[in-house]
Amino acid sequence: MSATQAPSPATEAEAPSRGIPVNLRPILVTIAIAAVVFFLAFLRTDGSGLILTQALVTGLLAGGVYGLVALGLTLIFGVLHIINFATGAFVTLGMYVTYVLSSNFGWNPYLTLIVSVPSLLLLGIVIQKFIINRAMGESHANTLLLTLGIGLLIENTLLLLFSGNPQSVRTSQDRVFNIFGAVATQSRVIAFIGAMVLALALYIMLQRTPIGTAIRAVASNPTGAKLVGINTKRIYIITFALGIACAGAAGTMVSPIVSITPVAGEVFNITAFVIVVLGGLGKVLGALFGGLIVGLAEQFGGILFPDQSNLLGVFIVFVLILFLRPQGLFSSGS
Repeated sequence: MSATQAPSPATEAEAPSRGIPVNLRPILVTIAIAAVVFFLAFLRTDGSGLILTQALVTGLLAGGVYGLVALGLTLIFGVLHIINFATGAFVTLGMYVTYVLSSNFGWNPYLTLIVSVPSLLLLGIVIQKFIINRAMGESHANTLLLTLGIGLLIENTLLLLFSGNPQSVRTSQDRVFNIFGAVATQSRVIAFIGAMVLALALYIMLQRTPIGTAIRAVASNPTGAKLVGINTKRIYIITFALGIACAGAAGTMVSPIVSITPVAGEVFNITAFVIVVLGGLGKVLGALFGGLIVGLAEQFGGILFPDQSNLLGVFIVFVLILFLRPQGLFSSGS
């Protein structure tokens, strides 16, 4: 090949093998940052293994739920290319569905998933078909403001219906588990397991079913998907509904362990956006893995900066990772 000839695709594909494989970079970056954070926390606690273990267990349990919320957000962005700023409001809706069924009808909070998920799925279909679809193709700023307006509408409707007084959902028995010396309540363990099961089910659906293949095709190349007969408008509706259902499911999962107010989902909104950018826009595995990272950063940040908000640790890790990989951990870009 001459000096002026462009490299062939095969040559470009082989280039990463000369250094660190691209798929290993996210893991190495994360391990390096985790090692530094763990070492600093070790020094801060004077080597207290119990405090570190507690932070590790609590961070992982919280991170699983964060990952489920972020999964819905990144799924919508990856396919529809819109920024759903109403994610937190849909998490709150899931909480209130569980609260109503649990307090008024005596349902087990986790059993309410059979109502909250289909309800949010149906709501997602209606919103996408009659509202979001009209803004498709507009700038990110326009769709962001539209979804922000939807979120404010939901929150204020909940405020009118339930007032601003905090509500709570209680399970019949909340056992305490001992995990390597750390304490974890049954509600947190169930929330983590439920979130991981739902996230795994969605991932398998995306990878192994015809509808999942169609969603991935539209995300990759909408024009090409149309040419092979895929109804892209239908896929947009299904994808948005699935993303909203993930948020609602997360709301149900955390309802026994949070104080329920019309703005309770706002913290999940901020956290989910951090996770999605950190893991890579539109990356499903990035959302799950990023959720665990943020959960751990939140807890270890509380150790390193006890007088500050736990979110300080999250944003420090966020800035560090984006400094090392601006495109996000799981993005295929160089």
